[in-house]
Amino acid sequence: MTVTVPAHPEPVLRVSRLSKTYATRVVDSVDWQLAPGRVHALLGGNGSGKSTLLKMLAGVVPADPGGRIEAAGHRLASEHWTPQVAAGTLRFVHQDLALVDGLSIADNFGLARRYPRSRWGRIDGAGLARHVAAQLGRHGLDLDPQRPVASLRPTDRALVAIARALDGIGDDATTLVLDEPTASLPVDEVAHLFASIRTLRENGHSVVFVSHRLSEVAEIADDVTILRDGVVVGSGPIGQFPEERVVELIAGHPRATVAARSRPAAADDAPVVLDVRGVSAGPLRGVDVRVRRGEVLGVAGLMGSGRSSLLRALFGDLGDGVSARIDGHEVEIRTTGDAVAAGIALVPEDRARDGAYLDRPLWENLSAAVLSRYRRRGRLATPAERADAADAMRTFGVRAPSVDAPLGALSGGNQQKVVVARWLRAGPRVLLLDEPSQGVDAVARDEIHTLVRDAARAGAAVVVVSSDLDELEALSDRVIVLLAGRVARELSGPDVDRNVIIAAMHAPGVDP
Repeated sequence: MTVTVPAHPEPVLRVSRLSKTYATRVVDSVDWQLAPGRVHALLGGNGSGKSTLLKMLAGVVPADPGGRIEAAGHRLASEHWTPQVAAGTLRFVHQDLALVDGLSIADNFGLARRYPRSRWGRIDGAGLARHVAAQLGRHGLDLDPQRPVASLRPTDRALVAIARALDGIGDDATTLVLDEPTASLPVDEVAHLFASIRTLRENGHSVVFVSHRLSEVAEIADDVTILRDGVVVGSGPIGQFPEERVVELIAGHPRATVAARSRPAAADDAPVVLDVRGVSAGPLRGVDVRVRRGEVLGVAGLMGSGRSSLLRALFGDLGDGVSARIDGHEVEIRTTGDAVAAGIALVPEDRARDGAYLDRPLWENLSAAVLSRYRRRGRLATPAERADAADAMRTFGVRAPSVDAPLGALSGGNQQKVVVARWLRAGPRVLLLDEPSQGVDAVARDEIHTLVRDAARAGAAVVVVSSDLDELEALSDRVIVLLAGRVARELSGPDVDRNVIIAAMHAPGVDP
């Protein structure tokens, strides 16, 4: 059912003088409103107050007294806005989706809405399955309710989470808050999600869209609001906010002072640092990789093409090992220890699981790859380690209260810079990066790109896997496109362009 939006509608959500104070004020007298039937992007750097604002809207973080929140006929002082009130007016889909992989789609709905019961008090599994099938159908999803969530494609997982969030609203329009819904989606999957968001908008629903990918914001949003240091620094129709202006508002200064925009452009006659032939591991089927000193090689491909598997194989973390030439020397890489000894570093896709010690202090995280520098008679020289960590914070632009702060207390962008800095301190010959700017804001993204370019200029051979094609275009000298575990195409020069990369990712030419 399509909901008709009046010509001059009242906002479906309005906040006035909304603030939150911890040790300092992190959200400061925010005025903001959401029009019905619109997609409104909420942007800001890490630490801008964006997440705290969303938590106040969800009622899980109490706001300071003196503000007001209005939604769906509720007008309350901000300190009286509770999760119960929020649940009746707003629906949230968080970045982690909160789906239980080991359960079916139907069971995930049942956990959220409570399982229906028969008149004898037993769980009515058949009734739940019928209800869930109807809800999925409303959102164009032809999925078996008994299918395990773990078997779903990334976009279907996101759409199931959206369908679950909207369960129970009937034909009424509502407000849906999507927090980083595309963070882990490859480019081809994003298009499917955006089609569903447009359908929601056409049916009168309002969407708050949070993302760090500015090209996606420009594609899907009608309006935008930008926060910096807890204050609204810009708000209005998306047409008034080109990407350069958005980045300037997020950063507080022009983008040109944040990062150079040119590629490193390695010399064609530079010596080859990494030469690997016939990599076959996981889905990979005989992939050759050759990278020169100072060159950035981008790796593109659809889900399942073998992008991340290639980096893991080169780092000795997948398959039976590879034979490589590093700076002209034959090396057998069968373990991650072999890779590190050969001068290969890997910044993994999931830093929280594979690359960061979140409960350990910053200085320990920064020195983890160079501990041998600090061993004195079998012990670690901790004062020197801490002093060098403070210098590294300044060198790599890590913003934190002190070297003693636990890594988990830092913003996502600063956590990622620490993981990158850890390996760069070791002076790697080969730097492998898997989704280096995933989940970080536009300013931190530029700063991480600067670190990658600096590593290339210092002589490293860099291999970057990214589902963000703007990132590949900005960083890469060459791009190889993987399809069904093989190199389908190699792009260089003017062909290192997001549109050419997209076409190559979807073109036939490699037998599965």
